[in-house]
Amino acid sequence: MAHLGNCLLSIKPQEKSEGLQLNFQQNVDDAITVLPKLATGLDVNVRFTGVSDFEYTPECSVFDLLGIPLYHGWLVDPQSPEAVRAVGKLSYNQLVEKIITCKHSSDTNLVTEGLIAEQFLETTAAQLTYHGLCELTAAAKEDELSVFFRNNHFSTMTKHKSHLYLLVTDQGFLHEEQVVWESLHNVDGDSCFCDSDFHLSHSLGKGPGAEGGSGSPEKQLQVDQDYLVALSLQQQQPQGALGLTDLELAQQLQQEEYQQQQAVQPVWTWTRALSPQGRGATSGRPAGERRQRPKHESDCILL
Repeated sequence: MAHLGNCLLSIKPQEKSEGLQLNFQQNVDDAITVLPKLATGLDVNVRFTGVSDFEYTPECSVFDLLGIPLYHGWLVDPQSPEAVRAVGKLSYNQLVEKIITCKHSSDTNLVTEGLIAEQFLETTAAQLTYHGLCELTAAAKEDELSVFFRNNHFSTMTKHKSHLYLLVTDQGFLHEEQVVWESLHNVDGDSCFCDSDFHLSHSLGKGPGAEGGSGSPEKQLQVDQDYLVALSLQQQQPQGALGLTDLELAQQLQQEEYQQQQAVQPVWTWTRALSPQGRGATSGRPAGERRQRPKHESDCILL
């Protein structure tokens, strides 16, 4: 906190005009006042029109003065014109107030618009949309360090080789030296962990020096290839496998493997002697009774 305070105080205004200098000094004073809140969190209010659009508050001045980009991915999809009209250029707080007002309106159009806005908030409760993710990937600069806001959390974000990554800071990964970055490539939270070189990490639960911790480049290449194969197999799963829990999916795969093993077991089939009347003629034995006879060379074996 002291370091950030020193950084703010060391910043000099680029403009020499008196009015801009006064405005700059006011921003610095606001940022210094907000600094203690950094220990517990900041109050920011997103707008749904752009990944860098936030309602201006004293909290935002900290990012502006330090030159740190602040992003979010909670955007309304332009392919949904009704949602675009309902949300407009409002911030999150303004949209919530609009929904409450529209619900108590006697105008059916306003009521409908309020319901559409409410549905948008419900369907995007993860606070990240695919349109927002695409815009976020396009807006972020290569190897740029920025801050990503989502679900009242601030994460350090970077862009490496056109892919977005979030810095892993969870206490549960404190001793996982090979877990540094977490990929951000979909809205469902299905991500993968990487080391400091952005290589896939599969060493969870292993201590330093354990197998898979710091392997050779050839081994790492094999790990990456295995991961790509796993993704390909996952995309080829039948439609019925979608929506299953990990346990159900594991049981289904185990059952399929068991059936495949049973299919390759040798099956012994005895041929029936054909009667003089030809194939399909009855032999006079009760139904279901099978005549036992010695095995001959003409008998078939189905593998």
